[in-house]
Amino acid sequence: MPRLTRSSRRPGGRLATLWIALPAYNEERSLPALLERYVALRPEIERRGAALRILVVDDGSTDGTIAAAEAFRDRLDLEVIPHGVNRNLGAALRTGLTGALERAADDDLVATMDADNTHDPALLPRMWETLERADADLVIASRYAPGGDEVGLSPLRKVLSRGASFLLTLVTRVPGARDYTCGYRLYRVSLLRRAAAAWGERLIEEAGFVCMAELLVKLGLGGARVAEAPLVLRYDLKEGASKMKIMRTISRYFAMARRVRTRPVPRIAR
Repeated sequence: MPRLTRSSRRPGGRLATLWIALPAYNEERSLPALLERYVALRPEIERRGAALRILVVDDGSTDGTIAAAEAFRDRLDLEVIPHGVNRNLGAALRTGLTGALERAADDDLVATMDADNTHDPALLPRMWETLERADADLVIASRYAPGGDEVGLSPLRKVLSRGASFLLTLVTRVPGARDYTCGYRLYRVSLLRRAAAAWGERLIEEAGFVCMAELLVKLGLGGARVAEAPLVLRYDLKEGASKMKIMRTISRYFAMARRVRTRPVPRIAR
């Protein structure tokens, strides 16, 4: 794991906080393994002089997801935000980001990732270093950056992910982005505040998996500085079946791309 050597103590002595917005739906089997990884990561974040805080958004799970998350409250600074009913990924992502913005300072950071243990939190230090080195507003954990890869993903899902990224590259051309669909990202809170002020409730309109590409496109075309760090996606570690409805997801990628191209995009650059 890359060592973080620069201090994250802000003027006045306040510690920077790394917020994790973690949408979860029926992840009782996968979530404990992911949170154990955060327990292991926490000392590295604290050595930098930063705090780690996790917001688990339970999207109406019918299994023991909430109990699995709350079992870690004595080992992590963790809060569960329950939806009560299933509202889909877009709503859960919106709840997680809104929750972080309500609690965070402008110079904090927010990371998003899947709750199924396919994204390794140990990559966060490298993403943070990339954010600082590139003076970026957000960093994508990218399967398509040099050194990135996918393990255990079906051929159909690989085609869908690469096809969506190829389509969005052609249509939107977000500078610095290769992987439009991966939900593992690190954002500056200041960027998300500007975006929320500019877009309001329309910042995330897609309900399903397309919301991740939608958010990236709106931020990137609005002037956000985007960088990438290589990700090895470990889909072989996923417990349970995928929740993606493939044909609907394909149709929504096309619809989202058309919609974004025909609407004015607010400027949110620094």
